Amino acid sequence: MIKNTSNNKARLARHARVRRKVVGTADVPRLNVFRSNAQIFAQIIDDEKGVTLCSSSSLELKIKNGGNAEGAALVGKDIAEKAKKAGIKTVVFDRGGYAYHGRVEALANAAREAGLEF
Repeated sequence: MIKNTSNNKARLARHARVRRKVVGTADVPRLNVFRSNAQIFAQIIDDEKGVTLCSSSSLELKIKNGGNAEGAALVGKDIAEKAKKAGIKTVVFDRGGYAYHGRVEALANAAREAGLEF
């Protein structure tokens, strides 16, 4: 239990360090990723207004196993389609302090393939 707490504190520190540089604007919003053991979530955020423009998750899509790379890829494709409908073409990618590997990478690659630029 204690190890999980320290791991999350380290992730939050990495996320804060990345967020000093990665800022979403109205023209180029931020694509944020959060992953838990069982699910994965993505949001496109305008930090200037503090507004979530669109979001997607493995819970929303009712993916049976949202905790794997295939589920993450479906969420990436869905968030890119929602972004297109909202008129968003380009975003900055915020990996949320997680390593760019596995589910986070799968989500990013699927979003790129679906037409989102970052």
